Amino acid sequence: MLLTITTTHQPATDLGYLLHKNPARLQTLDVAAGQAYIFYPEATAERCTVALLLDIDPIGLVRNHRGPAGEGFALEQYVNDRPYVASSFLSTVLAKAFNTAMNGTCKDHPELPETLLPLEATVAVVPAAGAEQLRRLFEPLGYDVESEAHVLDPTVRAWGDSRYFTLRLRHPALRLRDLLSHLYVLIPVLDRCDKHHWINQAEAEKLLLRGAAWLPQHPEREFITRRYLRNLAQYVNPTLERLLGGEEARSDDAPLAASDELTNTDAPTAAAPNHPAEKKQGLHDLRLDEVAAEIQRLGAKRVLDLGCGEGKLVRRLLKLPHVEHILAMDVSWQELQRAQERLHVAEMPPRQRERLTLTQGSLLYHDPRLAGYDAAAVVEVIEHLDESRLAAFEQVVFARARPGAVLVTTPNADYNQRYGALSAGEFRHADHRFEWTQAQFAEWADGVAERHGYRVRVAPLGPVDAEVGAPSQIAVFQL
Repeated sequence: MLLTITTTHQPATDLGYLLHKNPARLQTLDVAAGQAYIFYPEATAERCTVALLLDIDPIGLVRNHRGPAGEGFALEQYVNDRPYVASSFLSTVLAKAFNTAMNGTCKDHPELPETLLPLEATVAVVPAAGAEQLRRLFEPLGYDVESEAHVLDPTVRAWGDSRYFTLRLRHPALRLRDLLSHLYVLIPVLDRCDKHHWINQAEAEKLLLRGAAWLPQHPEREFITRRYLRNLAQYVNPTLERLLGGEEARSDDAPLAASDELTNTDAPTAAAPNHPAEKKQGLHDLRLDEVAAEIQRLGAKRVLDLGCGEGKLVRRLLKLPHVEHILAMDVSWQELQRAQERLHVAEMPPRQRERLTLTQGSLLYHDPRLAGYDAAAVVEVIEHLDESRLAAFEQVVFARARPGAVLVTTPNADYNQRYGALSAGEFRHADHRFEWTQAQFAEWADGVAERHGYRVRVAPLGPVDAEVGAPSQIAVFQL
């Protein structure tokens, strides 16, 4: 892994003072994954370049591997891109090698850390879902972004480009510590969340420390936070709330598959000009608003929220005066605890508290508590079930519980081609077991309705594209 940083600030050798590294010396650092070398390919008054070369020990990686035994294919621990591709290994070395500069201190020239310098950084190489992803991460920070794609195999040109790029960043006037902080956070983000150490609260604190000055204003702040923290909700959600200064962070459809979509709002790479609302409201919020409005239209008094998560739909339903009782169920006890906290259940007035029951349960097993309700909401849940288990879900909800109405939403796979960072065949979420086209969803809904005596209406959900429909879809079943 190779990172170079160049400045033409006069005198350019001030870079050595800032980094606390003498341009005349080669310095070596021992790190857990190998060795790091710091040297200056050029150091004149007009131009100075520092290079950080990380030499990864592939055998050492296997010794320190903490994942499950036999993970991946048979030789994956030995045959991979870890020694060559910029990742969280490089971020860790950045913090160790340039700690003084990242903290904004310079004993010999205390004014230098606040000086705006012309800076150029080159990273060889980074993994990315495409050049557009690199631009969307770095351009909002003021960089001129250049990327050079590398072919998968120069001897077989027909295979096309790989997912690896040489990244070059230029900024006309930037503090060195800001550049280092940007690289420290965004390099692991590009590496598909494959951080080489366990994620814990300390990692969240590092993100807050290095990103506090710029991340809250970044248009991709949620994507960056989720990827940096490997999409672990127990760290992602509180960190986003702290970054946003108490503004509620939307959960959306949490992480996508490997390529992940940058905004994590189920919005296409470029929003259509005739969809102004899409910029103001994430698709997850739009789904919940639509489901709440449908329940209001139905006049349902007793409502099931099946797969309630953190309780965002529950919050909307509690605002509907005609809703007398809500049973919100989720398979995750942790999500239910988070729902209690976010809904402030312990602080609710007694009458409001009586309107709500939060309970743990599965949609794959008969539960007598689900009987006797006017409506059930199943928002972005079915795609997390194996298709072979949908028959069990159907029996639990439609055959046994039999609410007066059932509202089911799920992604529209036809729309996936509008996501520039999503490769063909990839799902929007790492836990999705399937994603249906409009025709497949309609066929399933018609079959369920026919088998259980419901009538059904299937509709697009979200801004409609003339060719591929809306990003999501809803089926409203009624007895």
